Amino acid sequence: MAGPTTAERGERQQESSDPPLARRRSRLSRLRVIIILAVALVLIGAGAGWLLYGSQWLRVERVSVAGTRVLTPAQVREAADVPVGAPLISVDIEAIEARLRQKLPRIDVVDVARSWPHGISLKVTERAPVLVVQKGGNFVEVDKKGVRFATVSEPPKGVPALELALSRSSSAAASLRRFGEVRLVREAVRVADALPAAVARNTQVVKVRSYDDISLELNDGRIVAWGSGEKGAAKARALTALMKASPDAGHFDVSVPTAPASSGS
Repeated sequence: MAGPTTAERGERQQESSDPPLARRRSRLSRLRVIIILAVALVLIGAGAGWLLYGSQWLRVERVSVAGTRVLTPAQVREAADVPVGAPLISVDIEAIEARLRQKLPRIDVVDVARSWPHGISLKVTERAPVLVVQKGGNFVEVDKKGVRFATVSEPPKGVPALELALSRSSSAAASLRRFGEVRLVREAVRVADALPAAVARNTQVVKVRSYDDISLELNDGRIVAWGSGEKGAAKARALTALMKASPDAGHFDVSVPTAPASSGS
Protein backbone atom coordinates (compact mmCIF):
# COMPACT_ATOMS: atom_id res chain seq x y z
CA MET A 1 0.00 0.00 0.00
CA ALA A 2 1.28 3.41 -0.92
CA GLY A 3 2.10 5.91 1.89
CA PRO A 4 0.60 9.39 2.30
CA THR A 5 1.30 11.80 -0.41
CA THR A 6 3.27 14.98 0.08
CA ALA A 7 0.07 17.04 0.08
CA GLU A 8 -1.48 14.88 2.78
CA ARG A 9 1.62 15.16 4.96
CA GLY A 10 1.51 18.97 4.56
CA GLU A 11 -2.12 19.10 5.59
CA ARG A 12 -1.42 17.02 8.70
CA GLN A 13 1.50 19.28 9.67
CA GLN A 14 -0.73 22.36 9.20
CA GLU A 15 -3.46 20.80 11.39
CA SER A 16 -0.93 20.01 14.15
CA SER A 17 0.49 23.58 14.11
CA ASP A 18 -2.85 25.50 13.97
CA PRO A 19 -4.13 25.00 17.57
CA PRO A 20 -1.05 26.50 19.37
CA LEU A 21 -1.11 29.48 17.03
CA ALA A 22 -4.82 30.02 17.64
CA ARG A 23 -4.31 29.82 21.39
CA ARG A 24 -1.54 32.42 21.24
CA ARG A 25 -3.72 34.72 19.19
CA SER A 26 -6.58 34.29 21.67
CA ARG A 27 -4.31 35.11 24.62
CA LEU A 28 -3.02 38.23 22.87
CA SER A 29 -6.57 39.29 22.10
CA ARG A 30 -7.63 38.88 25.75
CA LEU A 31 -4.54 40.78 26.89
CA ARG A 32 -5.38 43.68 24.58
CA VAL A 33 -8.92 43.77 25.98
CA ILE A 34 -7.61 43.77 29.56
CA ILE A 35 -5.18 46.59 28.81
CA ILE A 36 -7.90 48.64 27.13
CA LEU A 37 -10.25 48.13 30.08
CA ALA A 38 -7.51 49.04 32.57
CA VAL A 39 -6.70 52.23 30.71
CA ALA A 40 -10.41 53.07 30.49
CA LEU A 41 -10.84 52.57 34.24
CA VAL A 42 -7.85 54.80 34.98
CA LEU A 43 -9.25 57.50 32.72
CA ILE A 44 -12.72 57.21 34.24
CA GLY A 45 -11.25 57.40 37.77
CA ALA A 46 -9.15 60.42 36.87
CA GLY A 47 -12.15 62.08 35.28
CA ALA A 48 -14.36 61.38 38.31
CA GLY A 49 -11.68 62.69 40.66
CA TRP A 50 -11.33 65.87 38.65
CA LEU A 51 -15.12 66.26 38.49
CA LEU A 52 -15.50 65.87 42.28
CA TYR A 53 -12.44 67.81 43.45
CA GLY A 54 -11.06 69.92 40.62
CA SER A 55 -14.00 71.19 38.62
CA GLN A 56 -16.29 74.12 39.42
CA TRP A 57 -19.41 72.04 38.84
CA LEU A 58 -19.83 70.22 42.20
CA ARG A 59 -18.97 72.91 44.73
CA VAL A 60 -20.93 74.26 47.71
CA GLU A 61 -23.08 77.19 46.62
CA ARG A 62 -25.94 77.20 49.16
CA VAL A 63 -26.68 76.08 52.73
CA SER A 64 -30.32 75.34 53.60
CA VAL A 65 -31.66 75.21 57.17
CA ALA A 66 -34.82 73.50 58.42
CA GLY A 67 -36.40 72.82 61.81
CA THR A 68 -35.64 76.06 63.66
CA ARG A 69 -38.17 77.46 66.14
CA VAL A 70 -36.34 79.82 68.48
CA LEU A 71 -33.05 79.94 66.61
CA THR A 72 -32.90 81.67 63.24
CA PRO A 73 -31.54 80.07 60.05
CA ALA A 74 -28.85 82.76 60.01
CA GLN A 75 -27.64 81.73 63.48
CA VAL A 76 -27.46 78.10 62.40
CA ARG A 77 -25.54 78.92 59.21
CA GLU A 78 -23.07 81.07 61.10
CA ALA A 79 -22.42 78.38 63.72
CA ALA A 80 -22.14 75.63 61.07
CA ASP A 81 -19.45 77.60 59.18
CA VAL A 82 -19.89 75.55 56.00
CA PRO A 83 -17.00 76.22 53.56
CA VAL A 84 -18.93 77.74 50.66
CA GLY A 85 -16.99 77.28 47.42
CA ALA A 86 -15.26 74.09 48.53
CA PRO A 87 -15.77 70.81 46.66
CA LEU A 88 -19.00 69.28 47.95
CA ILE A 89 -17.37 65.87 48.39
CA SER A 90 -14.68 67.29 50.70
CA VAL A 91 -17.05 68.91 53.25
CA ASP A 92 -16.54 67.38 56.72
CA ILE A 93 -20.09 66.53 57.79
CA GLU A 94 -19.14 65.38 61.30
CA ALA A 95 -17.14 68.55 61.96
CA ILE A 96 -20.17 70.69 61.04
CA GLU A 97 -22.41 68.69 63.40
CA ALA A 98 -19.86 69.07 66.21
CA ARG A 99 -19.65 72.85 65.69
CA LEU A 100 -23.42 73.22 65.81
CA ARG A 101 -23.75 71.26 69.06
CA GLN A 102 -20.89 73.17 70.66
CA LYS A 103 -21.92 76.66 69.63
CA LEU A 104 -25.70 76.23 69.90
CA PRO A 105 -26.60 74.09 72.95
CA ARG A 106 -30.27 74.69 72.15
CA ILE A 107 -29.86 72.14 69.34
CA ASP A 108 -30.71 68.62 70.50
CA VAL A 109 -30.43 66.71 67.20
CA VAL A 110 -28.77 67.82 63.97
CA ASP A 111 -28.60 66.12 60.58
CA VAL A 112 -26.10 67.45 58.04
CA ALA A 113 -26.31 66.11 54.50
CA ARG A 114 -24.95 66.83 51.03
CA SER A 115 -27.61 68.00 48.59
CA TRP A 116 -26.13 67.36 45.15
CA PRO A 117 -24.97 69.08 43.08
CA HIS A 118 -24.38 72.34 45.01
CA GLY A 119 -25.94 72.27 48.49
CA ILE A 120 -25.52 71.38 52.15
CA SER A 121 -28.71 70.85 54.16
CA LEU A 122 -28.86 71.42 57.93
CA LYS A 123 -31.88 69.92 59.70
CA VAL A 124 -32.06 70.69 63.41
CA THR A 125 -34.32 69.74 66.29
CA GLU A 126 -34.27 72.22 69.14
CA ARG A 127 -34.55 71.33 72.81
CA ALA A 128 -37.88 72.18 74.41
CA PRO A 129 -37.91 73.50 77.99
CA VAL A 130 -39.96 71.62 80.58
CA LEU A 131 -38.71 73.71 83.51
CA VAL A 132 -36.95 77.01 84.09
CA VAL A 133 -34.59 77.89 86.92
CA GLN A 134 -34.35 81.52 87.97
CA LYS A 135 -30.78 82.78 88.07
CA GLY A 136 -30.44 86.38 89.08
CA GLY A 137 -32.66 88.36 86.75
CA ASN A 138 -32.62 85.68 84.06
CA PHE A 139 -34.05 82.21 83.59
CA VAL A 140 -32.23 79.00 82.63
CA GLU A 141 -34.20 76.61 80.44
CA VAL A 142 -34.02 72.89 81.27
CA ASP A 143 -35.12 70.19 78.82
CA LYS A 144 -36.62 66.75 79.54
CA LYS A 145 -33.14 65.22 79.73
CA GLY A 146 -32.18 67.61 82.51
CA VAL A 147 -29.87 69.62 80.24
CA ARG A 148 -29.63 73.33 81.03
CA PHE A 149 -29.31 74.62 77.52
CA ALA A 150 -30.15 78.34 77.37
CA THR A 151 -30.43 81.47 79.50
CA VAL A 152 -33.25 83.87 78.62
CA SER A 153 -34.40 87.17 80.04
CA GLU A 154 -38.09 86.20 80.05
CA PRO A 155 -39.44 82.76 81.04
CA PRO A 156 -41.22 80.93 78.22
CA LYS A 157 -44.99 80.84 78.58
CA GLY A 158 -46.51 77.69 80.01
CA VAL A 159 -43.24 76.37 81.43
CA PRO A 160 -43.21 75.96 85.25
CA ALA A 161 -40.42 77.23 87.45
CA LEU A 162 -38.24 74.83 89.41
CA GLU A 163 -37.82 75.65 93.08
CA LEU A 164 -35.33 73.75 95.22
CA ALA A 165 -36.77 74.16 98.70
CA LEU A 166 -34.56 71.67 100.52
CA SER A 167 -35.45 71.74 104.17
CA ARG A 168 -33.01 71.29 107.02
CA SER A 169 -34.67 68.09 108.16
CA SER A 170 -32.55 65.00 108.50
CA SER A 171 -34.45 63.23 105.71
CA ALA A 172 -33.92 66.13 103.30
CA ALA A 173 -30.24 66.35 104.18
CA ALA A 174 -29.85 62.62 103.68
CA SER A 175 -31.65 62.88 100.30
CA LEU A 176 -29.33 65.65 99.18
CA ARG A 177 -26.21 63.73 100.26
CA ARG A 178 -27.39 60.56 98.56
CA PHE A 179 -28.65 61.95 95.27
CA GLY A 180 -27.02 65.38 94.92
CA GLU A 181 -28.64 68.50 93.52
CA VAL A 182 -28.21 67.38 89.88
CA ARG A 183 -30.18 64.18 90.50
CA LEU A 184 -32.91 66.08 92.35
CA VAL A 185 -33.25 68.44 89.39
CA ARG A 186 -33.58 65.44 87.09
CA GLU A 187 -36.36 64.06 89.29
CA ALA A 188 -38.18 67.38 88.99
CA VAL A 189 -37.76 67.15 85.21
CA ARG A 190 -39.24 63.64 85.25
CA VAL A 191 -42.24 64.98 87.11
CA ALA A 192 -42.74 67.92 84.74
CA ASP A 193 -42.43 65.66 81.69
CA ALA A 194 -45.04 63.23 83.06
CA LEU A 195 -47.72 65.81 83.84
CA PRO A 196 -51.05 65.61 81.98
CA ALA A 197 -51.15 68.36 79.34
CA ALA A 198 -53.95 70.28 81.07
CA VAL A 199 -52.09 70.23 84.39
CA ALA A 200 -48.75 71.13 82.80
CA ARG A 201 -50.26 74.26 81.26
CA ASN A 202 -51.51 75.38 84.67
CA THR A 203 -48.47 74.47 86.74
CA GLN A 204 -46.63 77.48 88.07
CA VAL A 205 -43.96 75.87 90.26
CA VAL A 206 -42.42 72.42 90.68
CA LYS A 207 -41.08 72.41 94.23
CA VAL A 208 -38.46 69.90 95.36
CA ARG A 209 -38.00 69.36 99.08
CA SER A 210 -36.30 65.96 98.77
CA TYR A 211 -36.05 63.04 96.35
CA ASP A 212 -39.49 61.68 97.28
CA ASP A 213 -41.14 64.97 98.22
CA ILE A 214 -41.92 66.89 95.04
CA SER A 215 -45.05 68.99 94.74
CA LEU A 216 -46.79 71.22 92.22
CA GLU A 217 -48.21 74.68 92.73
CA LEU A 218 -50.92 75.43 90.17
CA ASN A 219 -51.82 78.87 88.85
CA ASP A 220 -55.11 78.88 90.79
CA GLY A 221 -53.40 78.12 94.10
CA ARG A 222 -54.15 74.40 94.24
CA ILE A 223 -51.38 72.05 95.41
CA VAL A 224 -50.48 68.58 94.13
CA ALA A 225 -48.32 66.28 96.24
CA TRP A 226 -46.52 64.16 93.64
CA GLY A 227 -43.84 62.37 95.64
CA SER A 228 -40.83 61.12 93.68
CA GLY A 229 -40.47 61.06 89.92
CA GLU A 230 -41.21 57.33 89.82
CA LYS A 231 -44.45 55.88 88.37
CA GLY A 232 -45.14 59.14 86.54
CA ALA A 233 -47.67 57.70 84.09
CA ALA A 234 -49.73 56.10 86.87
CA LYS A 235 -49.65 59.33 88.90
CA ALA A 236 -50.76 61.35 85.87
CA ARG A 237 -53.76 59.07 85.35
CA ALA A 238 -54.64 59.18 89.05
CA LEU A 239 -54.42 62.99 89.12
CA THR A 240 -56.63 63.38 86.05
CA ALA A 241 -59.28 61.12 87.56
CA LEU A 242 -59.03 62.82 90.96
CA MET A 243 -59.46 66.31 89.52
CA LYS A 244 -62.57 65.19 87.64
CA ALA A 245 -64.01 63.56 90.74
CA SER A 246 -63.19 66.47 93.08
CA PRO A 247 -63.06 69.64 90.93
CA ASP A 248 -63.39 71.94 93.95
CA ALA A 249 -60.60 70.37 96.01
CA GLY A 250 -57.60 72.50 96.88
CA HIS A 251 -55.09 69.73 97.57
CA PHE A 252 -54.41 66.51 95.68
CA ASP A 253 -52.09 63.71 96.73
CA VAL A 254 -50.95 61.16 94.12
CA SER A 255 -47.65 60.23 95.78
CA VAL A 256 -49.16 56.73 96.08
CA PRO A 257 -51.04 56.45 92.77
CA THR A 258 -53.02 53.38 93.89
CA ALA A 259 -54.43 55.40 96.78
CA PRO A 260 -54.90 59.01 95.60
CA ALA A 261 -56.58 61.52 97.86
CA SER A 262 -57.98 65.03 97.74
CA SER A 263 -58.92 67.53 100.42
CA GLY A 264 -59.89 71.16 101.03
CA SER A 265 -62.04 73.36 98.84
